[in-house]
Amino acid sequence: RLLLENAQQLVLVCGRGERYLRRDGAAAIAVLRGASLVVGLDGCIKAVGQADVIRNQFSGATFERIIDCSGKCVLPGLVDAHTHPVWAGDRVHEFAMKLAGASYMEIHQAGGGIHFTVEHTRKATEEELFGTFKHRLDRMLRAGSTLVECKSGYGLNLETELKMLRVIERAKKSMDIGISSTYCGAHSVPKGKTATEATDDIINNHLPKLKELRLSGEIDVNNIDVFCEKGVFDLESTRRILQAGKDIGLQINFHGDELHPMKSAELGAELGARAISHLEEVSDEGITAMARAKCAAVLLPTTAYMLRLKQPQARKMLEEGVIVALGSDFNPNAYCFSMPMVMHLACVNMKMSMNEALAAATINAAYALGKSDTHGSLEVGKQGDLVVINSSRWEHLIYQFGGHEALINYVIVKGKVVYQNERCEMSSY
Repeated sequence: RLLLENAQQLVLVCGRGERYLRRDGAAAIAVLRGASLVVGLDGCIKAVGQADVIRNQFSGATFERIIDCSGKCVLPGLVDAHTHPVWAGDRVHEFAMKLAGASYMEIHQAGGGIHFTVEHTRKATEEELFGTFKHRLDRMLRAGSTLVECKSGYGLNLETELKMLRVIERAKKSMDIGISSTYCGAHSVPKGKTATEATDDIINNHLPKLKELRLSGEIDVNNIDVFCEKGVFDLESTRRILQAGKDIGLQINFHGDELHPMKSAELGAELGARAISHLEEVSDEGITAMARAKCAAVLLPTTAYMLRLKQPQARKMLEEGVIVALGSDFNPNAYCFSMPMVMHLACVNMKMSMNEALAAATINAAYALGKSDTHGSLEVGKQGDLVVINSSRWEHLIYQFGGHEALINYVIVKGKVVYQNERCEMSSY
């Protein structure tokens, strides 16, 4: 079906069926030179290897499309492990408030932040939400993301949370980009309710309804998320919601230890969480527990950058053997679609190496979503999701801050070219 021929560099990321890479594995990311790759009609990778070997192996085959990758680099499609992309009403006015010195919690307590977005999202129709969501996913795809985690969480009542999850489900069925969907009804405590009342409502009403819709095949939700934070959901409420979600078959993947140390990491490790996001305030014990439990840390360099928080301790986590993944945290508070920019920030602000950042935005981000057996590396049998960049070294994808728009030449999902960038035909960068 598709042949990518003679790439200057073909970045496998890993090549021995690893489900994730810890620090040592990331240090030795596998790169083939003068290599080709074949994707079959089923959308899966059939062969990866030296160009002449592949040419001989497939000498009798016909291809729907052959792309000459001479002087270019082929990488796995990027995986964005944390986004909030379904909402109405931007918060550009709050960006001005933050620049003037207001903190996240000050804005939140004044009825801004999540509550402002909730108000607008409740009023928006499903069609309106789907239109803007589709446009955002397209922009993510053009920046190289082929698998994205998408959360609900701007409804805070059953009706709007389900509206958001239906919108995500429609995109799953109608768009090329891969989606892992997350129910995040515990994103904030709704106005007029206490955290305990909100917790009871989620456990007694939201989750049973979700279970019913999953069984009937109407909505396929993958993960459960809670914002475990001082003044939002405390440790006990978080435990109750996550356990109830796990009981109906959802993977635990939640916000923890962002603004205050909450012992979220310890809780996640104990509950068998697949991933925990943020972790700016994680404890040393939490880091150790996550490493032991193989619970991925989804770090969000955009958030620390935008809110001027202290950076997550990526180096300490890597050195202790935590599986480190990255996400854009795209939301009205951190308006960034681009995983290449996220990787750049991770390298500069969190002191990750380019290899570690690439592993974190591919195989490890796929692991954080429970998808690393099918996504996140260029291995035979995996889904043919790839990015071709117009450069002789793959590192340009990270090195060029904000340069991805003229650098990404092709984005391919399941062996189908879903984005071709005409700007790349001029010259190599």
